[in-house]
Amino acid sequence: MTTEIRVPRILDAGGRLSIGRWFKSTGDAVTVDEPLLEIDTDSITHEVVAPTTGVLSEILLRDGASVEPGSLLGTISQF
Repeated sequence: MTTEIRVPRILDAGGRLSIGRWFKSTGDAVTVDEPLLEIDTDSITHEVVAPTTGVLSEILLRDGASVEPGSLLGTISQF
């Protein structure tokens, strides 16, 4: 089973959103609620946490990429 990682809709700040940096790499094990990456806005930096436990199987957007609320960032494969 695969779980999607998306930009939270709460970040609909009306300004620029971009990926600050990923804390994990493809193939790394992750646990639920573990910080995966930072999303930068014009005023804050927000951590996106793992929605489930598994392996980070895919990163679709890299550091510095512009994103919008709901954008697909990557996927986690569950054990």
